[in-house]
Parts: sequence; C-alpha cells; structure tokens
Amino acid sequence: MAASVRDVAREAGVSVGTVSNVLNRPDKVSPATVARVTSAIDRLGFVRNDAARQLRVGRSRTIGLVVLDTRNPFFTDLAHGAQNRALQEGYSVLLGGSDESSGQEATLLDLFEEQRVAGLLISPVHTDLSRLWRLRDTGTPVVLVDRGSSDRSFSSVSVDDVEGGRLAAQHLVDIGRDRIAFIGGPLNIEQVAQRLEGAQSVVAQRAGVALSVHPTQALSVLEGRRVGEAIAAMPAAERPNAVFAANDLLAMGVIQALVMTSSLRVPEDVALVGYDDIDFARAAVVPITSVRQPSTEIGATAVELLMREADGRTEHEQVVFQPQLITRASTLGHE
Repeated sequence: MAASVRDVAREAGVSVGTVSNVLNRPDKVSPATVARVTSAIDRLGFVRNDAARQLRVGRSRTIGLVVLDTRNPFFTDLAHGAQNRALQEGYSVLLGGSDESSGQEATLLDLFEEQRVAGLLISPVHTDLSRLWRLRDTGTPVVLVDRGSSDRSFSSVSVDDVEGGRLAAQHLVDIGRDRIAFIGGPLNIEQVAQRLEGAQSVVAQRAGVALSVHPTQALSVLEGRRVGEAIAAMPAAERPNAVFAANDLLAMGVIQALVMTSSLRVPEDVALVGYDDIDFARAAVVPITSVRQPSTEIGATAVELLMREADGRTEHEQVVFQPQLITRASTLGHE
C-alpha cells in the first residue's frame, strides 16, 4: 500500500499540517523540520496525490489552449512552444481547435472550465470576448494568443499583422506587380482583416496598382485551391498577376491550382506570397515567399504571461512581435 501523508507525519514525528506545509509552503517551516519530513518521504517512498490536491484547491495543473485550426502547422508549432514552457513551470497543455467556429470554441471553453484548468490561452474566433471576461471573473486567468488586445483588457501575444500585410503587398509592388489578389477569410477573423488592411494601405499609395479581395470560408488548402482555380480561369487581361494569401495553407492551394491544374507559371504569370512561413511553404513545388511569424516564441511567451496573471499581477501586458518577409521562388523565380 502506498504511503500516505499521515504515514509521513508519523515517521517524521510531526503533524499532518506540518507535512502539508513542507509540500506546499516550505518557506513557513524551519529548515530542520523540512529536512526531517523530506527524509521521511524518501524512506517511505511517498508520492503526493496531485489529483486530490487539485480537488482541494479547485484548479488543475493543466493549461487550456484553444487555436483556430489544429491542422495548421503554425498553430501546432505555437502549441509546441507553449507546452515546452508550461512543462518548465510544472504544467501540461490541453489543446483544442475551434475550426474557426464560435460554437465549437464555446464547447471547448465549457470543457476546459469543467476541467478546472489553471489558465486559458486562446486565439478567439470573433471580437466578442464576453465569455472570456466571465471566465476570468471566476478566477481563470486568460491570455490572448496570435491576437492583440486593443483596449489592453487582456494580456496578449501577437504579431503586427498590419505590418505583415504591408510587407507582403510592398514586395509584390516592388517586383512590378499591379493586379494583386488578396485571398483569405472569414474576414471577421481579426488577423485576416489586419493583413488585408496592411495590403490595402500599400495599394492606396500606388497609382495604377489594384487590389481585389477574394474571401474564403476557411484558411485551408482546399479553399486556396478553389480560389486559385477561379483565378486561373479568368481572361488573361483580367487575371491578377500576384496573389497575397492570408496564410501558407491557402498559398499552397493556390500553387496547386496554378501549377498542377493549369498552364500558368509561378512567378512568371502569377507571383505569390503566403503568411506564417510554415515548413511546408519552403518545401512546396515552388517554394513560397512568406511572412514569418515566430510561432514557438509566441506560445512560450503566452505561457509566461499566464503565469504572471496567475500570480495576481493586475497590469495586463501586450507583447507584439514584428513579422519578417522571407523571399523564395514564388516571387523571385530562381534568383
């Protein structure tokens, strides 16, 4: 039979309360007593029942992470960074994907609340954060990931997506493209809207350059292929000569449609820029120019902010990383 706290207390000649203090608040116990209890624990092979402790304190040592799409390597890399940092703090990460659905997001939040997660990291689908406010009011700290908090009401870790969109469009203009198609959606996802905003700011300052918007139902390869096929079917005089895709999965679908199902060439006929710089972007049939986000660093930083929130820090922090344009063959050919 496994040793209990009472067995340890009896072995060390102290009270059960003293053993509890050694396990949870050793700073309140004299060094000599800590040594005596620790020695008894070693002799008996005692292992604390963390599940029981969690029930008493009302929280687990699990962090909930809700992302827009678990199939997107950007978010799996983000989750990897969060997990590694959480493990250093003695926590695990429970990952869920909303699939860009507010209903599925609500279901995940219900499940995480039932699990009594110690905190929540989330990339919200919409701008209505009332549910997150209620979670925090009941004692669950919340940090936004891959999304800023414009009113500074939440701690957040994000990338300057307006600047990312600007970098992408400016690059396409600089290589001489004047008919740019923006592909992305749903447009009510804040990150997508901000990337479009950045692209529009560049085009607005350049006479003779046009930007068309092609909304998608999801940020997926299939949606990229669908829009890519529609672009390929356009008359040459109307067809965009450049595409800015709101993420690399969309860009990969566009590549498939243009290169594998039509006679169009990338970048000669249509130059292409994606977003996120996932590993698949550089391994595509035509390596994709992309706007890089530091995915693993975003995840790790989000956990650090969550730990500060859990410690009772009242000032919410906003960490904003700067994106970086990584040029490849999809815009520069074989140069």
